[in-house]
Amino acid sequence: MVASPVKPKAYRPLGEQRVIFNGLSWADYLKIFNALPQRRNSRLTFDGTNLEITMPLEDHEFALRLIERFILILVFELGMKMKTMGSTTMNREDLQKGSEPDCAYYIQNQPKVAGRNVDFEKDPPPDLVVEVDITNTDIDKNQLYAAMGVPEFWRYNGEILSIYQLVEEKYQECEISPTFPTIQKEDLYHFLAEAQQDEIQAEQNLRNFLRK
Repeated sequence: MVASPVKPKAYRPLGEQRVIFNGLSWADYLKIFNALPQRRNSRLTFDGTNLEITMPLEDHEFALRLIERFILILVFELGMKMKTMGSTTMNREDLQKGSEPDCAYYIQNQPKVAGRNVDFEKDPPPDLVVEVDITNTDIDKNQLYAAMGVPEFWRYNGEILSIYQLVEEKYQECEISPTFPTIQKEDLYHFLAEAQQDEIQAEQNLRNFLRK
């Protein structure tokens, strides 16, 4: 597959609405977290001082659901195992940080958490976390997930996918995913471009490509 990043629209899409609260303590964050309903569309990210509440819009959700599907197809066709965490709250009191990522997965460490709920204070972090940030975020998510020890972090800004690998407690950007070393970024761009016209055909084409 050969493709370029998804071409930007004539206008910069509004992918998310964000509200930021500065100068909060861990106790302040927990009060807000516990006051909000469990079933909500917003997602919280707390870096130890700043709390960002994100409300995803259509462009965000379209890209996110397709990236989720892309990963699921890769895992299935490559014969891997997976435990999907979605936007499960990853609260780490020991780090004074918390996050509800767009999606997170156990792949390499799936056998360690299979068949039960994850305890983020004791279990390893997810092997892969994905965030779609089309509009600007005030949280340094690279620093956040590096502190949490997430081995691989994907960020998609609506046009370009950035892949980061944790090396000595810091992220280094790389062109190839450590989890999926046979896949190129262009494969995702091609899938997203095709899916804008026909999601089902795009999925079938991706599966056929992987099976070759």
